Amino acid sequence: MSDSPFPTAPHTASDTPSDADARRALATQRIEALCRYIDAHADQPLTLDALAERAALSRFHLQRRFKAVTGVSPRQYLEAARLRLLKSGLRDQPSGRVTDAIVEAGYGSPSRVYERIATHLGMTPRQYRDGGRGTAISYVIDDSALGPLLMAATDRGLCFVHFGDEAAGLLQRLRDEYPQADLQPMPDAARPQFAAWMAALTAHLRGDGARAPAASLALDLRGTAFQMKVWDYLLRIPSGELRSYTEVAAAIGHPSAVRAVASACATNRVGVLVPCHRVIRGDGGLGGYRWGLERKRALIDIERRPA
Repeated sequence: MSDSPFPTAPHTASDTPSDADARRALATQRIEALCRYIDAHADQPLTLDALAERAALSRFHLQRRFKAVTGVSPRQYLEAARLRLLKSGLRDQPSGRVTDAIVEAGYGSPSRVYERIATHLGMTPRQYRDGGRGTAISYVIDDSALGPLLMAATDRGLCFVHFGDEAAGLLQRLRDEYPQADLQPMPDAARPQFAAWMAALTAHLRGDGARAPAASLALDLRGTAFQMKVWDYLLRIPSGELRSYTEVAAAIGHPSAVRAVASACATNRVGVLVPCHRVIRGDGGLGGYRWGLERKRALIDIERRPA
């Protein structure tokens, strides 16, 4: 008998289709339970062999089933869990040592992982701990057909496009995201380029036939491997067309990761340009939208108008 904490089910040669469905559902439950275990023990060494043993699956079947359910490999999921733990440690102990936070998050030697961590944070761990201290972010706020719109960029590209009800609230959201960053209104040297981007975007929102200018913008998108895969696919959905969360999951090669796709859409920080509004539920419902369903409906209607 297995010592695994997960339930098991018998498997015989006479399994019917409903039996097979039940076994797949059981395997999914095991993976979901394993995800919770990883989240709770991300600061500990977790090998693939140990995870496979805990889930009562072979290494091969764990890899295959885990990716089918979550959209990422066990290693990528563990990296994301450790990154969340690191973020929490850096925020909760702003005066603490960065190397201690890295080690306590389960990364081991900081020298081996510092560059990888910086890539996912969008800045170095020290800058993140300090709320973006030392990171220059320029921003501009303008009115749009869907309300006030804030556009902000680092030296890597556009990192933040949010709608809001008022300019002050938008700026506060940016401060909350980067509390110690050097936030400055768009400098004069960059203002013509940003004015052109903003003009093209606002024209698109008015339904003037202009397409959202994503192709002309350098985007500073930071996320997990799975989130990046979803956002990359969103950028390729033509204006005026829609996809369901299920269709997106299938298109990126992870047909069982529908909820993970919805989560990636919900964490998109660059509204309109990374068009998460073009993804809806399979039954035709709008699903969710971090800037409000009225704006999502309006964006869809604008883009589906005849040119």
